[in-house]
Amino acid sequence: MKVIHDVTELAPFHQGIFVPTMGALHEGHFMLVREAASRRTTDASGRSSPVIVSVFVNPTQFNDPKDLERYPRTLEADANGCAAAGADVVFAPEASVVYPPGENVAPPPLPAVATEPKLEDAHRPGHFAGVCQVVKRLFEMVRPRAALFGEKDWQQLQVIAAMTREADLGVGIIPIPTVREKSGLAMSSRNVFLVGQDRVRAEAISKALRDGCGQNSPAAAEEVMQKALRAHGIVAEYAVVRDAQTLRPIDAAFAGPKRALIAARVGPVRLIDNCAWPQ
Repeated sequence: MKVIHDVTELAPFHQGIFVPTMGALHEGHFMLVREAASRRTTDASGRSSPVIVSVFVNPTQFNDPKDLERYPRTLEADANGCAAAGADVVFAPEASVVYPPGENVAPPPLPAVATEPKLEDAHRPGHFAGVCQVVKRLFEMVRPRAALFGEKDWQQLQVIAAMTREADLGVGIIPIPTVREKSGLAMSSRNVFLVGQDRVRAEAISKALRDGCGQNSPAAAEEVMQKALRAHGIVAEYAVVRDAQTLRPIDAAFAGPKRALIAARVGPVRLIDNCAWPQ
């Protein structure tokens, strides 16, 4: 396994299986890499599909410069973990490679799910423009046939899937279930910032989702989730049940797939989680 930094070195890995990340990799990321490796195919010439992992802390999807500055950078450990999980290459470009000076790398048109739900789009203005910008750019450089994304960032997953369809990028988007710690807490690179009782309190988020999924209506589920979070001193930015694909509000008569979603701050750390409703 090798680490490369320049786009010109990617040519041997085109048409592979891609796992885009921002680094600070944890077991959830490595599960994506292992899943990618399990999906290798062999073409007529005997060439096996390469597995490519990108590690790039994308500045355009942070609306808080301090959040960008403190995002952990652990490339050596990330590369070692990727090698053990079955990756063939880690692509770790500098910002000047992804966004060359003097070149206009504009975000593609945003799909409705990036602007209408008033969930992550409302609480992180500009975030999905940055996500779509970097994902499209990485797809253009890596040229994968498929890319894997975790379900923890559910709205982001729907945004990327819709953007890829609408821009006709020709990349298959493969969702992978959220990986959790033994306590139920969704694995996240931000979990390293949870200290002391905040880590214990953060476990209330997955419990709130489980409690909500036991209710018989979206309205009841939302009330129960909010109550469970308040009981642990957590004020949610949102705790809702929505249409799983569009993330628009629904009523009790809605018959399609539904998703329960929570975003909340525990101490200084903002966490998100979700699950299918009902489970």
